[in-house]
Amino acid sequence: MPKLAVNVDHIATIRQARLAKEPDPVHAAFLAELAGASGIIVHLREDRRHIQDRDVKLLKQTIKTKLHLEMAATDEMQKIALDIRPYMVCLVPEKRQELTTEGGLDAASKIDFLKGFLAPIKEAGIKTSLFIDADEIQIEAAKKIGSEYIEIHTGHFADATDDLSIRNELKKILKAIKIAQDLKLKVNLGHGLNYENIWAFSKVHGICEYSIGHSIVARAALVGMERAVRDMVEIISTFVD
Repeated sequence: MPKLAVNVDHIATIRQARLAKEPDPVHAAFLAELAGASGIIVHLREDRRHIQDRDVKLLKQTIKTKLHLEMAATDEMQKIALDIRPYMVCLVPEKRQELTTEGGLDAASKIDFLKGFLAPIKEAGIKTSLFIDADEIQIEAAKKIGSEYIEIHTGHFADATDDLSIRNELKKILKAIKIAQDLKLKVNLGHGLNYENIWAFSKVHGICEYSIGHSIVARAALVGMERAVRDMVEIISTFVD
């Protein structure tokens, strides 16, 4: 059965809006696990706009499931990953002016660099993933780089507003999943998925995890973290494996 990994970045966003001590993403992660999340995701950005180094360290020490660390491919982040030893590192593109990650990593233009960057991370026993668009060239690059997983960017599908665009974006993702699976890559999906659009993947085989943050945190603001996570876990539990 596919699993749910919960991104708690936006719990930290609320905290950092006031530079306060609460809400604490570590507490949110605990509640997400109680509700059935199989993993916790945080993106430690270079500008530290939401998740802080303290959060990542405490999460590694306290969560009972798996810690996924999203990060840019920089020397600083590589050092942090090797020090903290999360379950998985997912490399993502990062621009300071963006509100959130706007698209997938251009892995195809950085094959040699990313292969070398990930080498010590893989040697440390950390799983590796690349956050990429539903593009055959990028998927083939991920295979050449040696990443065990890819996370296919579902944001364009989530942002589509008319039926034709939604169908076209979904078709791209489904094709990309098949290409990746044929290359023996493990596939996660994430970005912009919510309690409604995720149903489009209910009959799709072979998805390892759905990476979801914003929609869960948005619902949690109204009904609480446990309820919000449990609602998503219940949806995903009906999907094919």
